[in-house]
Amino acid sequence: MISLIRLLVLGILTAFVIAACQGKTDRLTLEPASVSSSDLTDCRTIQHEMGETEVCGQPQRIVVLGPYVLEALLVLDIQPVGFSDHIAFHQGDYDKPNQQIPYLGERITQPLINVGLAESPSLEDMIRAKPDLILGTNINNNQYKVFSKIAPTLLLNQSDPEASLRIVAQAVNLTEQAEQLLKATEQQITSARETFAPLVATHPKVLLLVATQLQTMYLGISHESCSSPVEAMGFQLVSPPNFDKAFPDSQVPLSLETLPQLNDADLVILLSANLSELKSTENFEDHQLSNLKQAWKENAIAQSLDASKARRVYFIPIYLCAGLPGSIGTELYLNELEEQLLSTQ
Repeated sequence: MISLIRLLVLGILTAFVIAACQGKTDRLTLEPASVSSSDLTDCRTIQHEMGETEVCGQPQRIVVLGPYVLEALLVLDIQPVGFSDHIAFHQGDYDKPNQQIPYLGERITQPLINVGLAESPSLEDMIRAKPDLILGTNINNNQYKVFSKIAPTLLLNQSDPEASLRIVAQAVNLTEQAEQLLKATEQQITSARETFAPLVATHPKVLLLVATQLQTMYLGISHESCSSPVEAMGFQLVSPPNFDKAFPDSQVPLSLETLPQLNDADLVILLSANLSELKSTENFEDHQLSNLKQAWKENAIAQSLDASKARRVYFIPIYLCAGLPGSIGTELYLNELEEQLLSTQ
């Protein structure tokens, strides 16, 4: 896994086989994307993960690689023409994206060309999309030169959603809107802090866990997009005595036997990372949560915790916060926290 689910879209998808696209390039004739003379009067040089790229005019045909990038584009109300996910949930083009793309599909208003997997997109399908801009992430670093022969390409850093949104906004001439969105997200968190204040006052300590199953758990502190909103609302994250808070990105595995040592937690939030054997987006959320819920219910150690006895254990798909760490995912995550945690008040 890459940083172990900290970048969910990669970390939780351990079954991915990252195919190389190098062999395909020899069979394709790649030509730089053409730019009309009118576009040349509106060019801007954009800094991104691989240096600088010049983008001219207003991109009309954008291909995005992964939901992390798709979120940044859709929140600016820009529709792509091509998309690649991290799991082949759907075969063929996205003719019904609202049913075929988790969480974000309902915001898509047109069919999309399926360009394969985000880590190893199909160059043939990318060319078929006729993009004038390609947006990827740092997992595509090795493919950057090839992509750039198809269209101007910007690669985003998955650990910095705010900077990523600003880069995308610059590419589509919506920098002011991006700043407004970032402020709105800050206001959402501030509002959530006020909403949760009564619960924080009585139940301040939270054990935030990431798990695919009970035998493979670790602290959620290592995923900033999941832990930061919880802390921003005023909760205190519980950690083992040996946890080095100077290195919050470290992945701290926890065994079931160590859970009683963390019994001072008033609440337990389990971020489920189970996407194994998921072939479509049907029952997407239930698939991620059901096995973990059942295992927790049947495990004597888990049920011995005070939080379990008080029915203050909550299950949330990690996809919401680690897979979609931008404005859309943050809103969904906060709504889910509010719906679950405040329902027991």
